[in-house]
Amino acid sequence: MNNLIFGLFLLLLLRGWGSPVAAQSTRVLGTITDSITGAPLPLVSIALKGTSTGTSTDFEGSFSLESNENADTLLISSIGYYNQTIAIKKGQFQEVFIELVPKNITLNEVIILPGENPAEILLKKVLAKKDEHNPDKEDFYDVDVYNKVQIDANNIEDMLDGRSMRKFQWISEYIDTSIVNGKVYLPIFFTESVSKLYYRGSPKSKREFIEAARISGVENESVAQYLGNMYQNVNFYDNLITLFDKNFVSPIAGFGLAYYKYYLVDSSYIDSDWCYKVMFRPRRKQELTFSGEMWINDSSFAIKQYEMRIVPDANVNFINDMIIEQHFTRGDSGRWMLSKEKLLADFNVFQKNQKGTLGFYGHKTTSYENYVFNNPQSSGFYSHPERVVVADDAYEKPESYWENVRHDTLSSEEQDIYTMVDSVTQMPVFRTWQDLVFLFTTGYYIWGNFEIGPYASMVSFNDIEGTRFRFGGRTSNKFSKKIMPSAYIAYGTKDETFKYGSGFTWMVDKKPRRVFDINYKHDMEQLGMSSNGFREDYILASLLSRNATNKLTLVDELKLNYSHEWFSGFSNSIRFMKKDIFPIGDTVFNFGENGNNLQRNQVRTSEISIGMRFAYKEKYVYGEFDRSSLGTTYPILQTSYSLGIKDLWGADFSYQRLNVNIEDWFNVGALGWSKYVIDAGKIWETLPYPFLKLHEGNETYFLDAASFNTMNYFEFVSDEWVSLYYTHRFDGLFLNRIPLLKKLKWREVIWGKGLIGRLSDKNKDYSQFPEGMYTLNKPYFEAGAGIDNIFKILRVDAVWRLSYLDHPDIAKFHIMFGLEVYF
Repeated sequence: MNNLIFGLFLLLLLRGWGSPVAAQSTRVLGTITDSITGAPLPLVSIALKGTSTGTSTDFEGSFSLESNENADTLLISSIGYYNQTIAIKKGQFQEVFIELVPKNITLNEVIILPGENPAEILLKKVLAKKDEHNPDKEDFYDVDVYNKVQIDANNIEDMLDGRSMRKFQWISEYIDTSIVNGKVYLPIFFTESVSKLYYRGSPKSKREFIEAARISGVENESVAQYLGNMYQNVNFYDNLITLFDKNFVSPIAGFGLAYYKYYLVDSSYIDSDWCYKVMFRPRRKQELTFSGEMWINDSSFAIKQYEMRIVPDANVNFINDMIIEQHFTRGDSGRWMLSKEKLLADFNVFQKNQKGTLGFYGHKTTSYENYVFNNPQSSGFYSHPERVVVADDAYEKPESYWENVRHDTLSSEEQDIYTMVDSVTQMPVFRTWQDLVFLFTTGYYIWGNFEIGPYASMVSFNDIEGTRFRFGGRTSNKFSKKIMPSAYIAYGTKDETFKYGSGFTWMVDKKPRRVFDINYKHDMEQLGMSSNGFREDYILASLLSRNATNKLTLVDELKLNYSHEWFSGFSNSIRFMKKDIFPIGDTVFNFGENGNNLQRNQVRTSEISIGMRFAYKEKYVYGEFDRSSLGTTYPILQTSYSLGIKDLWGADFSYQRLNVNIEDWFNVGALGWSKYVIDAGKIWETLPYPFLKLHEGNETYFLDAASFNTMNYFEFVSDEWVSLYYTHRFDGLFLNRIPLLKKLKWREVIWGKGLIGRLSDKNKDYSQFPEGMYTLNKPYFEAGAGIDNIFKILRVDAVWRLSYLDHPDIAKFHIMFGLEVYF
C-alpha cells in the first residue's frame, strides 16, 4: 500500500516536467535591478569570463547559470548601463543580487513611425508552417528513447537538524541547492529507462516498449510503464498544452497574439543553424500561460529550441514552478523532430514557497535518437489496447547493458544516488512521514503485520444505534502480498447489539488484474445510498446529517466476487450474493400479491451477477492489493446483469436486473472541462421495494456527485430508469478577472442532474411503501452552482431542487460542502 501512495505521487509529478545538477559545478542564481529605481532589468547579458557560457535575464530580471569550466568571474552588460564584473566562487552554488548603474546619455531627436513588431512577423511565419514542422503530422516513425527521472525532497533544513537524524549526517554529502530557486534538496528517487516508441499519425496512435528500467526509492514495478515517453507528452505546436489537467495556451497557438507579447531580442548560430531569439510573456495576469524564449530557424521558420515556465500567478495548485525545455533537429523526412527534453516541477502541498514546509522536485530528462520514418507496422499493432509493454527482463539488465544503451553518461553524483536513495528510505524521519501519509490517505495505521482502522469509523452515532463503537483491521503487506484477511466488530449503546463483518482477498494476479474476494457482514446499512456516499459509520456522516438518521436497515450479506482483467481497461466480473434484510425494532415488512399483504420479519434474495467494464487506454498505478486509476480520455462503459434465483439458499424471489452506465470528461479549451454520466436500468419480475431501484439520495450536507443531493433516502423507487448528470468546471475563467477575488484563486463550477423512471403496477401493488416513498410520474431535476479550490481543498455549492417541491421534509435549497483536490 505504501508503494501505491508513493507511486501516485510520482505520477502526479510526471503529469507535467531537467536533469539533476552536479554538486561540483559552478552554479549562480541571480537577480539584476536598476540601482536607482530598484526595478528588475530584463535582457541583461551575463557571461562567464573566459568561456562561451552565458545567458540573459528574464522579464523579472532573474537568471541562472551553470558551468563546469574553470572560471570565477561574471561579466554583466546592458545597453544604457555601466558594465560590471562580479567575482564568484568556483564549484559552489551561490545567489547574487546585482544593481546596475545607469549611464547619463543624451540622445538626438528620433522620429518613430508606426510599424509591425518584427517578433510578430516571425511568429506569423512560424504559424504558417506549423503543420509542416509539427512532429505529430508525421505519418509513421519509430525512435529510441532514454529517460532519467529524479525526485528530490526540498526545504529539508529543519528536518536534518532533528535528533533522530544525528546518526545520518552522511546524508549531508548528497544535499544540494537548486539553481532554479535556491532551495536545499535531497534525492529520494531515481530511475532510468530505455524504450522504443512507435508512432502513427492517422489515426493517431502510439505504442511504447520499455526494454530496460532501473528504479531506486520505491518497490513498485507498475511505475515503470510511466517512465517512458507515453505518459507525459508536451507538443509545443499544439494550440493548448495540457499540464496537470489544465489547458495552457501555447506561445505558438494560432490565437497566441491574444494571450502573449513577443520581443525579438537576439540572433545567433545554434549548431549550424542561424536562429532568431524571441522572448514572450503573457498579456494578462493569472491566465494559464507561460513566459520564456524560443529560437526560430531563419530559413524554415521551425522551432529550433525553447525554454518556458508556467507563470507564477497561474491558477494551479501545489506547483511552485515548472520549466519545460525542448530541442529539435531536422530529421531525414525534412521535419524537425524532438531530440532532447528537460522538465522540472517544484511541488509543495502547503503554501507555495513557504520556508520550512516539505516539498518536492521532479526532474525528467529525455533524449531521442535513431529516428526511422515511414516504416509502418501492421494496423493491428497500433490499435492493440496495451499501449505500454514492459519487457519481462526489464529490471534484470546488467550494468554493461546500461553503459552501451545510455544516450549520455551518468554523472558520478547520479551513480551514487542509487545507493544513497535506498538508504534514505530507511531513515526514521522518512518512514515516519511515509506512515503519516498512509494514515491520512487510507485511514489505517500500520502495526507490524496488521493495519488498524479505518480510524474515521471507530466512533459514530445515529438514531437507531446511538453511539456506535467499532474496531477492526486487516493484514498488512508485511504479512502477505497475495492474501489479505480483514475483520471488524461494532456495538451500539442504544440498540445494545453487536454487529460484525469479515473478508478475505486473494490477489491471483496483479497485471492483468485477477482478484477473488469474499465478504460477509451482519450490520446496519443505508439502502438507497450511492457507492460514493459516506459509510454509514463514518464520523462525518454523523456530524453533517440534515435529517434524523433513522432509515438504516439491518442486513446479513454474503458476497463472493471474482474480477478478471483481460487487458488494461477491459475486465469482466462474476459475483454471487446472498442478502437478508430485516426490519428494525418491532416493525415488519408488508408484502403480498393480489392485495394479500403478508407481514414479514425477513426477506432474502440470492443472485448471480456478471459485469463488464471497458475504459479504453485507461492507466493505473498498482499497490499490492489496491490500484488507482489515472483515467482515460475515452468514455468509460460499465454494464451489469443480475439473475435472482428463487429457493437458492432459501431465496424468496426470482428476478432479472440490467444496468448500463457510461461516463466521460472532455476539455473545452480555455473554457475549462466538462463531465457527463448517463445511467439506465431495468428490473423484471415482482419484488419488494428494498430490492427495487431506490434512487440514490443524500441526507447530509456533503456534496456527492453520484447522488441526488436534494433527494431523501427512500424518497423514490423505480423498476425502470434513466438518469443524466452533467457538470462543467470553468477553472477560474471569471473569478480570475475580478480584482481582489482573483488573488484567492477560486474556481467556478456548475452542474445539473435529471431522472426519469417508472414503477410497474405489479410492483406498486406488491409493497406497502413506508411513509415518504413515492414513484416518479414526471422528471426529477436539481441543479447547483459553486466555488471550489477554497484553501485548495474545500468546495461550497448552492443547490436547488427543481421538481416535486410539495414533498414533505425535503431540501428545496441548501448549501453543501465538499472536499476535492485538483491541480
